[in-house]
Amino acid sequence: QVQLVESGGGLVQAGGSLRLSCAASGRTFSIYKMGWFRQAPGKEREFVAAIRWSRSGTYYADSLKGRFTISKDTAKNTLYLQMNSLKPEDTATYYCAAGRPGSNLYNPQPTSYADWGQGTHVTVSS
Repeated sequence: QVQLVESGGGLVQAGGSLRLSCAASGRTFSIYKMGWFRQAPGKEREFVAAIRWSRSGTYYADSLKGRFTISKDTAKNTLYLQMNSLKPEDTATYYCAAGRPGSNLYNPQPTSYADWGQGTHVTVSS
């Protein structure tokens, strides 16, 4: 099992930026991909972006491409999400997740991820 802890959420004005981090521990050698999801109150969990852990490759939700950038530092076992030009509709709890070998980078379904963090909340004020 992989333990994931997100950080970096907070309150930001519209147009601002935030960088989220996700620290991974435990069986990190078993990670094939990592991803970011978000969930606003009353809405389903939404895929944001994913990245292969030991190789190159990224995948973004079309609606967020260009504003959000996923990156990693495998030496630090840390995943990042740089969020720019934030909008009030980006307000949500953001979760990181880890997928095991056999999962597909381009599968955005939450069920393709095995381990989840507790989330970090982002509020974008207008």
